[in-house]
Amino acid sequence: GATVVGRYEGDYLLIAQGNVMWHVRAGRVVLATGAHERPLVFAGNDRPGIMLASAVSTYLRRFAVVPGREVVVATTGDSAYATAAELAAAGCRVRAIVDSRSDPPPADVPVIAGATVVDTSGRCLESVLLSDGTEIDCDLLAVSGGWSPVLHLHDGDRCWDDGIAAFRPVDGLVAGAANGTFDLPGCIDEGLRAGARASGTAAPTAPDLPPEPIRPPHPVWLTPGDDAEQFVDFQRDATVADIRRAIGAGLRSVEHIKRHTTIGVGSDQGKTSWVNAMAVIAAELGVGPGEVGAPAFRPPYVPVPFALMAAHERGDLHDPIRTTPMHSWHVAHGAVFEDVGQWRRPRHYPRPGEDMAAAVHRECLAARTGVAMQDVSTLGRIEVVGPDAPEFLNRVYTGGFAKLPVGKGRYGIMCSADGMVLDDGVVLRLAPDHYLLSTTTGGAEKVLDWLEQWLQTEWPDLDVRCTSVTEQWAAVAVTGPDSGEVVARLAPDLGELGFLEFRDTALHNGIPARIARISFSGELAYEINVPSWYGLALWEDVGVTPYGTETMHVLRAEKGYVIVGQDTDGTVTPLDLGMPVSHRKDFIGKRSLSRADTARADREQLVGLLTEDPAELLPEGARLAGGIGHVTSSYRSPILGRTIALALVQSGRDHIGERIGVSLDGREVPVRVHEPVFYDPEGARRDGRR
Repeated sequence: GATVVGRYEGDYLLIAQGNVMWHVRAGRVVLATGAHERPLVFAGNDRPGIMLASAVSTYLRRFAVVPGREVVVATTGDSAYATAAELAAAGCRVRAIVDSRSDPPPADVPVIAGATVVDTSGRCLESVLLSDGTEIDCDLLAVSGGWSPVLHLHDGDRCWDDGIAAFRPVDGLVAGAANGTFDLPGCIDEGLRAGARASGTAAPTAPDLPPEPIRPPHPVWLTPGDDAEQFVDFQRDATVADIRRAIGAGLRSVEHIKRHTTIGVGSDQGKTSWVNAMAVIAAELGVGPGEVGAPAFRPPYVPVPFALMAAHERGDLHDPIRTTPMHSWHVAHGAVFEDVGQWRRPRHYPRPGEDMAAAVHRECLAARTGVAMQDVSTLGRIEVVGPDAPEFLNRVYTGGFAKLPVGKGRYGIMCSADGMVLDDGVVLRLAPDHYLLSTTTGGAEKVLDWLEQWLQTEWPDLDVRCTSVTEQWAAVAVTGPDSGEVVARLAPDLGELGFLEFRDTALHNGIPARIARISFSGELAYEINVPSWYGLALWEDVGVTPYGTETMHVLRAEKGYVIVGQDTDGTVTPLDLGMPVSHRKDFIGKRSLSRADTARADREQLVGLLTEDPAELLPEGARLAGGIGHVTSSYRSPILGRTIALALVQSGRDHIGERIGVSLDGREVPVRVHEPVFYDPEGARRDGRR
């Protein structure tokens, strides 16, 4: 009850069995996957009442069902004769076996040699027309165009064999019909030999069976008639006419024609169609099928449910876990983690007897009144290099980057094509043609894909290369009014840095570092970047109070800094957040900002909320009374001694200072609309002024 649905490098197999997906690393693999019977290609070959001969036999043997009473069997080889005999034994009238060969074997029913079906009639099958002009009434046509070895799981070379009119494997442990051997004694002998080779043992003696001589087939690839009614791939409804159009358009490669016609791209992966398609292509190009070659097959071999591929959650095996070079230190010092994207980030560092609230309270005060550090190695980092990099970033970000001086950085927002906020981060200019982008932790992959999409599909004329370097760097944010003294100890040769300036230097112990004045807290802060293998050494050398993501959220909310994906949801523009955009240049999404919906005055805008009871904490996601908005972020602020919240509120900036309500647990909590910035609105602390 199991099926191998994928075979990968190193004989790694995926095996579907019921509701279980087995992952097997095999030492050796023997393929004995059999062969697929092929239909015949002729006009009207998709009419109800036309079936593969092997399918007819299955109905008779397995289900005791007779698919028709007046039957014609059309074949290019011997196998369909057994189907004709089974039909006759079941009481059907076999009107004729139409055999394309001139010397067919004897049969107990009429045989028409050297002919093939070229057309059919009826809404459901009523008659077939043969190449010799004969028309035969029938309600079932059983067809057999030959057999194709199943090579979907074969990872070696293939060659065309005229003797079986199909592709067969050149190498590998393959036995039986999959190897192009269609007689029973030959299949058994090959199976025994292949099994012995795989196991390194001597092959047992094959049973003494009478030989089964098989006459070579006479394939029929093209027949006269309407080529738009000659179906090659029944799942994709692709016809001979489609192949001819593709070739007429100049396509010659099998893979190109496959994609143009969609032959073989369905869930069946061309099981019954691929050899017919290759042969028709070869006939149209005037070459042999072997010169055309075979297409690549892609797993799964049979359709499987998405749930089976996803499998069950198995703890840490559910999703890949990414950790920073400092992870062992975090574990050793009792960090409580949260998953951000695939990164495992410390949420807080509780000391004995502290819950999360107490730990966050202590960490926040350390960052606001002294100095604290955070592991920010998880931020996405993308290098953008090339002579057109300034122009490219000008088009990508809402602000200008072409004139950004080398050695400085700038905060930037990316929009999607509809003008909504996609991601944000600081961009450093390392050289005239070299930038380093930072992204949100969970957005790095999405941003890189976004950049590549525009470079490859919209602006291929731009000479720009994008490279992810997230894993190459470890970074520590040193935050607080005393951070300057810590950084001066670590990097005595750094000198003074202005806000959003950076410098490459060496730390006191010789470790190369890039230090930038970047703050996501509103305090004087530095971001120290070192090659990843120095990350743990840097972290231990900084040696001040660590803080986690929960404290980072409190610090940034006190300053009204947004988190993309928390304070935005794909329906928020930079203007909704109160962030200016450039009016002197174009950028992705700019035109959408002038649409009637995105320009209307009553859009939800980012504001702050202060509850009248300073101890009451609003739950994130809570709706405002009247449905005019919702809470996006909500925290207890140790430095302010009260709770704060950020919210998206309709025409929010017009209501600053007003009293509104938040619907909560069947009551309405009174709040005051506030500016999004709760702490140090002048921004003096960013430069170390208290």
